[in-house]
Amino acid sequence: MNYLFHLYLSGDDPAILTGNFMGDFVKGPLADRFPERLRQGLELHRRIDSFAQGHACFTSSRLRIAPEFGLYRGILVDLYYDHFLSRGWRQWHDEPLPEYLRRARSIVEGNRDLLPEPMRRLVPVIFEEMIPSYLTSDGVAGALERMSRRVRRSNPLAGGGRELTRNYHALQEDFLGFLPDVRRYAREFLRG
Repeated sequence: MNYLFHLYLSGDDPAILTGNFMGDFVKGPLADRFPERLRQGLELHRRIDSFAQGHACFTSSRLRIAPEFGLYRGILVDLYYDHFLSRGWRQWHDEPLPEYLRRARSIVEGNRDLLPEPMRRLVPVIFEEMIPSYLTSDGVAGALERMSRRVRRSNPLAGGGRELTRNYHALQEDFLGFLPDVRRYAREFLRG
């Protein structure tokens, strides 16, 4: 769900960016299913997710969210962190966010044949609706409401916007503690 974060941590290699972007849609062993650099992007995606799960700031963010959200707390934190990244984008990237998103979308669509089929249909939605909606708290709340309707079983996601508002400054501090560490981790992985 944290598409912007994964794009941001991909560096400049188009194949790695594409692999990292599509990571949530690829399950199981990677082996020789994809070209090497794309596979490296998929591996980066998995490693970022694992790194986040074990990071103290990410854990603090999860624990700030009401227990009723249960296992969905990690999903909420993913979206909240995309919100904070998009809000402070100019602090962490030289390219304005709209230009960056146009360039990233062009890269992803240039690798369309390598994307899993369900993701191909979602690319316009992700770049035109989802990521831009993360700029505001209301946009995040709306994204969570839409997401809750797509999940087949009963879930609390529609109430996730209130949790962002309720814990906004503490979550933002967690994000600011997490970002330099995960950025360093991703860069070290990419350097090999």
